Amino acid sequence: MKTFFKNTVVGASMVLGLTMIAQPADANDFAPQIQAVFDEQVKPWLSDPAVINAIKTQNEKNAGITEADIDTLDKQWRAEAKAGSGPLVDGTLGNDLSAFLKGKKDAGGGVFSEIFVMDNKGLNVGQSDVTSDYMQGDEAKWQKTYGVGPDAVFIDEVEFDDSTESFQSQISATISDGGAAIGAITLGINVEELP
Repeated sequence: MKTFFKNTVVGASMVLGLTMIAQPADANDFAPQIQAVFDEQVKPWLSDPAVINAIKTQNEKNAGITEADIDTLDKQWRAEAKAGSGPLVDGTLGNDLSAFLKGKKDAGGGVFSEIFVMDNKGLNVGQSDVTSDYMQGDEAKWQKTYGVGPDAVFIDEVEFDDSTESFQSQISATISDGGAAIGAITLGINVEELP
């Protein structure tokens, strides 16, 4: 039975991969399903005080941060992520927002591969899993959400993720408080687990 299931999953993944190759590079056939998951499961908790307060606190703390400071933090994060531990990574993964996001990921039933929240500079505030870098502000996930405004949502293309051996997309959205953008969120979506 396991072999049949594994062969079926591998076959379905190959068909999915071939289908995606035939599509334009920016096409994402799963976008409506991803948007539905976001609207039904994620949007309701983006205004939770655990999310809003953590972002606002970090925005205030980093109000005077320089580009050089950000570069230093990003280099520190990358080194700690590679080593598997360190004060910046451990402090972020151990905060209340990260615990909140881990709980949401676990409750997602395999749909979410990762969840992370960024501040108004694109720096990590909390996350369910370690990201490869600390600074997301130079990436589309932050630029096409926080950089656009309060209601922005960006769904990226589907790609094969080697670490999880699954096809994934990311949905990112601006997080607002009182109508003003304060940060952004990105969720990795395992498209093979979509409802």
